[in-house]
Amino acid sequence: MTQVFTPVPPGVHPSNDFAAYRSTARRAPREAPIVVPHTLSESSGPHFGAECLRPGAGDLTRAAGGTAIGQRILVHGRVTDEYGRPERHALVELWQANAAGRYRHPVDQHDAPLDAHFTGCGQVITDADGCYEFLSIEPGAYPWGNHDNAWRPKHIHFSLFGPAWASRLVTQMYFPGDPLLPLDPIFMSVADVAARARLVAAFDLARTVPDRALAYRFDIVLRGPRETPPQPHP
Repeated sequence: MTQVFTPVPPGVHPSNDFAAYRSTARRAPREAPIVVPHTLSESSGPHFGAECLRPGAGDLTRAAGGTAIGQRILVHGRVTDEYGRPERHALVELWQANAAGRYRHPVDQHDAPLDAHFTGCGQVITDADGCYEFLSIEPGAYPWGNHDNAWRPKHIHFSLFGPAWASRLVTQMYFPGDPLLPLDPIFMSVADVAARARLVAAFDLARTVPDRALAYRFDIVLRGPRETPPQPHP
């Protein structure tokens, strides 16, 4: 059967210039983009895979000889293309704030405690069925100064590499029932309602680990009409 690429519908990709997300006004391109055709080097390699993994990089709950503070969560899902075919052996990376809503980064000066045993960074490789799994800590919300009393919802950043360096998706996963979601310009910059819903993980009782960790499922589709929206690129 011949498979035809299906274009992404309008509203799935966030606008480069979204007025409610104030910094996009200064960073968005003023001119139309120039299409640069891919050559063999962009479409065939290099491939980022298991050789990039750090030992134990899928468990964010332990670092520096101790255990991180906060609610443990198991984040898992499946990475596929628009036809449901698994993206095998793909590098999946994540980064996030700690339970108090602070990143381990010198630019983050939020008045919240750091956790000596939480780096906030993880890496895994998808298996033969395109599945991945992380053990982490539920991140906290944090203020970000975009507007009066602005708070980012709890979220986890994802980066996925496909078969070549040019095939990369950077997106964010949100948590169900978060009251900050409709107030967040980054989340709301995805105009399509159904596409926004695909950025929200599903609570997964079946995978919840008794007495240890709540589970959330976050499936990622790389192309097509049900594509997982990327995060805004101001």
